[in-house]
Formats: sequence, structure tokens, C-alpha cells
Amino acid sequence: MLNRLISGFVIKKTRIVSVKIYLDTCSLQRPLDSKTQIRIVLESESILGVLTLCEAGRVELISSEVLMFEVERTPHVIRKGYALDVLSRARSFIALSDRIENRAREFSRLGIRSLDALHLASAEEAQADYFCTCDDKFLNRAKTIQGIKIRVVSPVELIEEIEKW
Repeated sequence: MLNRLISGFVIKKTRIVSVKIYLDTCSLQRPLDSKTQIRIVLESESILGVLTLCEAGRVELISSEVLMFEVERTPHVIRKGYALDVLSRARSFIALSDRIENRAREFSRLGIRSLDALHLASAEEAQADYFCTCDDKFLNRAKTIQGIKIRVVSPVELIEEIEKW
């Protein structure tokens, strides 16, 4: 922080740091899931916290063509509307490209399912700081990938990480 004295007032200048986050579809919609388990409650609250930070400008939400494709396929009208509303707050949109598709193929060869691989490659292309998912199998597999350019985290881990910024 840099302090300045102006006309008897101390003004504190702080650098606003925006963390770039890619929420996959399951984490994006976690607040709508049934709160029958403590884990779901914690993850839901974590995602809601991220969205609050997004509105405050501390977090930059990333959307993608892959996210829009998956959300548009959602049969439940309320879940679909909610996801589209959240994604409308994104500051950047990543269109599918040959580069993303090629990177997704690399992830697929390493055991990541195709759609998840496209999400991960889109997040890398956007230079996201964090990729957030509630899918344990995907999360655990992605954390073992060498050379991945972003941190893959759960919603609770994401909030813990953001607090460090």
C-alpha cells in the first residue's frame, strides 16, 4: 500500500488484483444442487462467494464456447437460466479454436474426458489463474498432469486460494 497525505487526509492506494477464474459447468451450477451433504453446502457457498467477488471486481469470470454449448444442452430450465445469467457476467469469452482442440486432444490422451478436456484447454487459452470443478475424478486426474498452465481446484480450494491474493 502506498499512503499519501492530501489536505490532511491519508489516502491509501491499493492495487486491485483480479483473479481470472474458469468455472466448469458442475461448479457453476453447484449452488442449485440439493444441500443434503456438508460438502455440497460448502462448495455452494464457495461458488456464491466467488460470484460476489466477481461483482466486486476482485475476480474475473471466464466464459467459453464450450461452457455455452454444455449449458445450452441443460434440460432443466431453471438451471440453464441460472448458468446463462452467471456466464453473462464473464469479462472474457473464449471461442473454440484449432489450438484449443489440439490441446484438448493432449489432455484426452492423458485420461481426461473429451468435454472436460475442452474446458481445460479453453481455460488455458484464456490464461486463467484457476480452473474450478466439483468433479473429483476429473480434479484428481487434472492435478497429476505435468505442464498444465493453470491450477485446477475444487470450489473450497478456490476460495482459500483467492484469499491469498
